Amino acid sequence: MKTIIISMLFCVTYLHAQTNYYITTKTFYESGYTYQCDVRVSGFIALYNKSNTWNNIYPVYKNTGETFAQTDEGVELLENDTWTRSKRFSIVNEAFSTSEKQRVKGHDFDIIMYINSTTGTVDEVNFEFYKSTPYTTIPISTFRKIETEIKKNIWYTPTAEGKELSYIYYWWAQEPK
Repeated sequence: MKTIIISMLFCVTYLHAQTNYYITTKTFYESGYTYQCDVRVSGFIALYNKSNTWNNIYPVYKNTGETFAQTDEGVELLENDTWTRSKRFSIVNEAFSTSEKQRVKGHDFDIIMYINSTTGTVDEVNFEFYKSTPYTTIPISTFRKIETEIKKNIWYTPTAEGKELSYIYYWWAQEPK
């Protein structure tokens, strides 16, 4: 009888860990913050803090209102630095539990930062992943932890060109290790 009960507990725990939180477009009301999940027709999921303001708004030049083309090669918006890459990767790695890292092994997701062009601080953070990846089983709290740590611990020095924009868009893909 004990064996059956223990086996059932493992099954329930496994099923709970496999919960798909992001099946449909919806709003998550959490303790002290609200997240939006947008499930796109393409199958990509956008997950972000509901208070974000830069979603779906292209950066523009402050003085002309002209849209900045993200494809402009050779335009440096941020000064080169030696520490932000390793710190960003560390923040993401530390936010995921060991079991979460196992579930997402072999898959990466996108972390998108909206950087204040005047101060260089990270004002907003978004996440994107595909609906068939195991990131759909990662709770909002993990993404929230990444958002708050990035905002608290990452900053940049905008170049003269970067300072001319309404904000600086910066993203990377990562598999938590």
